[in-house]
Amino acid sequence: MIDWEARYGLGDTPWEKGEAAPPLLELMARRSPAELWGGGPVLVPGCGFGHDVRAIAASGVPVVGLDLAASAVAGAERVPKAGGETYLQGDLFDHAWRPADGFAAWWEHTCFCAIPQSDRPRYAQAAAELVRPGGLLCGVFYLTPNDPGEEDQGPPFNASIEEIDGLLAPWFERVDAWVPQRVFPGREGREWTAIYRRK
Repeated sequence: MIDWEARYGLGDTPWEKGEAAPPLLELMARRSPAELWGGGPVLVPGCGFGHDVRAIAASGVPVVGLDLAASAVAGAERVPKAGGETYLQGDLFDHAWRPADGFAAWWEHTCFCAIPQSDRPRYAQAAAELVRPGGLLCGVFYLTPNDPGEEDQGPPFNASIEEIDGLLAPWFERVDAWVPQRVFPGREGREWTAIYRRK
């Protein structure tokens, strides 16, 4: 397992871009906060320094950013709040931190790609347990972080649309998907935005 706290301590954080994910902003330009987040709360697993959390919170819904690394949570908490956001240090797969009534929605950005394929069924199970029926799991999935022929040592690890659909299918139905036009440099054509509704 990756020692994310150590990575933050060394400043080895290539995922840290200093701003919210462009595909999230694109998504929020296409659909209203009520349609996406259902009034909240929204869960952002693997939130890092909270850029995506703040972008969602600025739309007027409560958001919980979750991260394994204490340094990530501390860094997120040092930034002025944009709205009703809070941060927790915890493991997505640990039940100890989870609220009894779950979440209205989920935003995925860098969590799924950080999980090896062997553990991804646990991600799908956690999403099923945490997103309320009718709620949305929205995300930008980093499908091809590795160049052709490059070994998939990760993180980030490669993924496929078929894999994501298959993992989520027992509990979620896909309602929309597209290749985002707004992306961080170098990720053009490598990401996929999808919206899933909890059955």
